Amino acid sequence: MKFAVDPELETLQRQTFGYFLHETNPNNGLVVDKTEPGWPASIAATGLALACYPVAVERGFMSRAAAVERTLATLRFFSRSPHGPQPDATGYQGFYYHFLDMQTGRRAWQCELSTVDTTFLLAGALVAAMYFDADSADEAELRTLADALYRRANWQWAQDGGSTVTHGWKPETGFLRYRWEGYDEALLLYVLGLGSPTWPLTQQSYKAWVSTYRWEHCYGQDYLYAGSLFTHQLSHVWIDFRGIQDAFMRGKGIDYFENSRRATLVQQRYAVDNPLEFKSYGSHCWGITASEGPGPGRITVNGNERELFDYVARGAPFGPDDGTLAPWAVAASLPFAPEIVLPTIDYCTYQAKLTQFNSYGFKASFNPSHPGEPGNPYGWWVSPWHFGLNQGPIVLMIENHRSGLVWRLMRDCVPITTGLLRAGFTGGWLQDKVATDPATSNGSLRRRTT
Repeated sequence: MKFAVDPELETLQRQTFGYFLHETNPNNGLVVDKTEPGWPASIAATGLALACYPVAVERGFMSRAAAVERTLATLRFFSRSPHGPQPDATGYQGFYYHFLDMQTGRRAWQCELSTVDTTFLLAGALVAAMYFDADSADEAELRTLADALYRRANWQWAQDGGSTVTHGWKPETGFLRYRWEGYDEALLLYVLGLGSPTWPLTQQSYKAWVSTYRWEHCYGQDYLYAGSLFTHQLSHVWIDFRGIQDAFMRGKGIDYFENSRRATLVQQRYAVDNPLEFKSYGSHCWGITASEGPGPGRITVNGNERELFDYVARGAPFGPDDGTLAPWAVAASLPFAPEIVLPTIDYCTYQAKLTQFNSYGFKASFNPSHPGEPGNPYGWWVSPWHFGLNQGPIVLMIENHRSGLVWRLMRDCVPITTGLLRAGFTGGWLQDKVATDPATSNGSLRRRTT
């Protein structure tokens, strides 16, 4: 197995980070959502970029000065951009539109004001504020801007009078009908919302969310179910859940980190079982998540006709599954189960050759059961694009596996630790933190330790 050594993981990190170096507008820090020509920026990808810059500095992918310049450009843009109920603004009530024009930074495609994508943007700003801690004027401004952006988010408004948080809002039609219910990446959203010093969510909101959880037994594992693999990863990019538990997990006798490990094992076991008989599925070829696919359409696999999807939240073991796999979601599971992830990264690199013929590490997704376009160099369907939302978790979770950098930074971050404590988390590294009220922290995002 070639990927058992750090230099090879760092090569994958470096290649993947190239997306944020080259697919970003340096004037405003916005990161394009997808490499397809004419695509807008994604605020979630931009937040991931903000978290990746400290990793890039630590690994020598860019200088500290360049990272500070890029981060400041991003935070200054969001601080100064049009903010209000107008349909062409950048954001409203401290939240931002899912997609923004790469040049102007204004709302694109009449999309929604997204609560979860804003969460990733703010989390990235907080990582940057924790890392860039020098006394220089630039780094002091960076921290001030990150704190102000976090404080501006009106989490109570985003509840729209309910217990749980809405998915978002549109100026034309108001709040979206869907709410963050059921276990998913909203774990980070509720923690950041609870930690707010200005308009925090209540503990009742967290309890209401947890009450919608779904516990399952699949392939020998008892775990909190969410089908797409990314839902077991994205909150863990920022927060070290090892050894800390809320009331739900105390009742189950595990923590959210162990839950993600079990979900990763289920994914591999499902691929080995391969109930739909897709080509190449196995112990070293798995990873079902939200991703682009070769559909819409249909394909015959072993005499059975299967439906193909385009971009959809694929999941295991209950589907949907059309034979499309995502290597980025495997890499983002590295901290949870390295013993099965490393051989799969090895397979994706050297047998599936998914880092060849492209610039930014792994291709986003592939489908071995689909032949793809005639003459394609892979011999099966491979997504022609890269996505910012895929690239960030690869860089960050490899780093958390190698050094725990992001986890260590966020353990001392006031909004994170306050949110966890208000959600009822106890144990582990949280026991070493002083419970400081963020409303009286004088703008400091760093928590004192005992």
